[in-house]
Amino acid sequence: MKAFFDLANPARRPTGRKAGRDEGFRIARQRRRQWDVRRLSRKTGEVWVPKAEWVRFRWSRAVPPGVKSYRVKMDRAGRWHIAFAAVPAPVPAPGNGQVAGIDRGVAVSAALSTGELLHAPGLTARERTGLRRLERKFARARHGSERRSQVRLAIVGLRARETDRRKDWAEETGLNRGILRSGWGLLVRRLEEKAPGRVEKISAAFTSQRCSACGHVDANSCESQARFRCTACGYAGNADVNAARNIAAGHAVTARGGDGEARPVNREPQLLLQKG
Repeated sequence: MKAFFDLANPARRPTGRKAGRDEGFRIARQRRRQWDVRRLSRKTGEVWVPKAEWVRFRWSRAVPPGVKSYRVKMDRAGRWHIAFAAVPAPVPAPGNGQVAGIDRGVAVSAALSTGELLHAPGLTARERTGLRRLERKFARARHGSERRSQVRLAIVGLRARETDRRKDWAEETGLNRGILRSGWGLLVRRLEEKAPGRVEKISAAFTSQRCSACGHVDANSCESQARFRCTACGYAGNADVNAARNIAAGHAVTARGGDGEARPVNREPQLLLQKG
């Protein structure tokens, strides 16, 4: 409320707290003064929480040095998580001078200019059937009842499982439900975070209609969502891979000049040194 009434730098009006959302707290300050963490076994660790003493958690990865704070939070599925604040080091460039184009889609989550087709994992057919059954049960349950709360947790649990699989896929790979399920925004964000300065967004205009072999643009070349056959030179291949190759060539056009027909040699973008 103090920030809300600050005329120099007003904040938005505080909203009412909702149960089950943003449940958690943050502990700051240096280690061994306000908190500490220790490992008990290969999969188990303990963290010192003020006023709660040692709390056990599942050890999923090593705690990086220099951590000054951590956050304990409960997600909407009722699971508690602990996260230690640290800025990870970026993934080093391969240094081979090559550029990879990525075409994002619904049927194929990400198609690479190298010919690889990547699919974001989701719920299995059996899990989707169970989710629809739970949603019907939730719609019939009485508001405020214990049964409705239990069904809601079961639905959120399945949704959280799907989200976790999508996040794991984005980590390993580097507006409607189909787009959301493919994890487009998550994939781009994690790529930019892991490879800062080396990710360039290219306009998608005509990348699906342009032939990556001769540069001819014709909407009739797209025989289907998965098949591309150029009406000029006869080149045939996967439509998503063809678009990804056009995206890779588009990097060279926007970065080094060119008209799109004569293809400049691709090169890896370099970080610019800022003068002090």
